[in-house]
Amino acid sequence: MDEMNNELSEFKELSVGEKVTGKVVKVEEKQVLVDIGYKVDGIIPISELSSMHLEKATDAVSEGEELTLKIKKIEDEEIILSKRSVDSDQAWEVLQQKFESGEVFEAEVNDVVKGGLVVDVGLRGFIPASLVETHYVEDFSDYKDKKLSLKVVELDREQNRVILSHRAVVEADEASKKQDVIQSIEQGQVLDGKVQRITNFGVFVDLGGIDGLVHISQLSHEHVEKASDVVSEGDQIKVKVLSVDRDNERISLSLKETQPGPWETIDEKIEVGSIVEGTVKRLVNFGAFVEVLPGVEGLVHISQISTEHIGTPQEVLDVGQKVQVKVLDVNENEKRISLSIKEIEVERNQEELKQYTKEEDHSGFQLGDMIGNKLDKYK
Repeated sequence: MDEMNNELSEFKELSVGEKVTGKVVKVEEKQVLVDIGYKVDGIIPISELSSMHLEKATDAVSEGEELTLKIKKIEDEEIILSKRSVDSDQAWEVLQQKFESGEVFEAEVNDVVKGGLVVDVGLRGFIPASLVETHYVEDFSDYKDKKLSLKVVELDREQNRVILSHRAVVEADEASKKQDVIQSIEQGQVLDGKVQRITNFGVFVDLGGIDGLVHISQLSHEHVEKASDVVSEGDQIKVKVLSVDRDNERISLSLKETQPGPWETIDEKIEVGSIVEGTVKRLVNFGAFVEVLPGVEGLVHISQISTEHIGTPQEVLDVGQKVQVKVLDVNENEKRISLSIKEIEVERNQEELKQYTKEEDHSGFQLGDMIGNKLDKYK
């Protein structure tokens, strides 16, 4: 009798809310029995094992495992224990520290639910869909069981609310990477980049953490109507850095500066003395500029426009007109080509005169020969 009273006395010494340590002696499907050093084994219902939903108790603990638990209820010689409460208290303290310090940590996605992802951080943590990535994700099914680096962005213990963000980690990494890249870029460098986005005014190129802009005027040595006529999204290209504004994180780039210019080896493309077709681009008081190759213009001086005297180039030429020109001189270093329309007319006139004279000479020869034959008859 005294022994029983002692045992009951010992049993009554336990109080709700008290923390105890124990060893798992049996794991059943929906509960766990724990030896906490008393006559009666404590019981952990499956709902008190974890803040996450469990199908089986074996998913959370194993026999022989040492646990720190909190007493939830004492009645009818039963001790109801909670592992979840202890884990929750510890988790709130840890999460509060992480929240205040901005610490980045890893956690595994336990479930994909409507509106986001559920993560076990000792508590049920939630990552809203908008805070998963910096880009739109249509299907989150691949995220289950995946480890993500996270930051705590909101804590509310009264509401049992833990909001986490993977996007914040990605954005911080990108910002750091962007600063590293922009500090390393210098004017005049030639860099490899990837066409990220095409607009009506140019192309944004990813330089490995930061985008630079190739203005449409810097895409080609030739006139460009649409940037998509020159490049496509995803293209890998080489670009030259024209300027770097580190304060505003702006980088101006050029694609055409990395490509051979239209004047490069021009003397191999256009030979002195050759006749080429060109387009009149500009008329000035001293002559006409004619484009003979894309991006290459030569000058037809007013004295070389016509065999006749003219007061202005506009008297015989129009902008956009196609003309035949003779190459008089090519200077690659000074990017200058001298052309002539008059020379072609002169040569054509000389050829016509020569042909006419030849025909006259030929006709005269036949007439004399014919007269000679007739004279022979009179001899």
